Amino acid sequence: MSKHTDKLKRQLLEISEVVNSFQSEAVQLRIVEKLLDSMIENDRNENEGYDTQNRRVHRTENGEEISYAPAKKKPGATKILYQLLSSDFFAEARSISSIAEYCREHFNTDFKTSELSGILLKLSNENKLIRQRSQDNNRFEYIKS
Repeated sequence: MSKHTDKLKRQLLEISEVVNSFQSEAVQLRIVEKLLDSMIENDRNENEGYDTQNRRVHRTENGEEISYAPAKKKPGATKILYQLLSSDFFAEARSISSIAEYCREHFNTDFKTSELSGILLKLSNENKLIRQRSQDNNRFEYIKS
């Protein structure tokens, strides 16, 4: 057997008592999946490595190291909408398309209106925004409550 298989067997034996203490097989399976995902991620990080400035290091076939910064993750629609909610953006009524356009221009994101609509509905159900129909085009607009 390979070295990795032996290592995996030892690790599974170590955690088996804890995993088996859960009555639900679904919970047991979920725990094992999480552990395996974590192990795979750790192996990837060890193989590729990181330098001291938290930049990824990739080793080429001839042993050269190429260092590059990992891509920064853009904020999601929920986070951006909460930022807009805390500002004065919703002081005037805004349509979903105008919100998406504003996000595109100011946050360099390309949200579809369908991505924003559910979050906006949730905010209106929580009484953080008022959802009203526009007189002009009969579409919903959102304004701070």
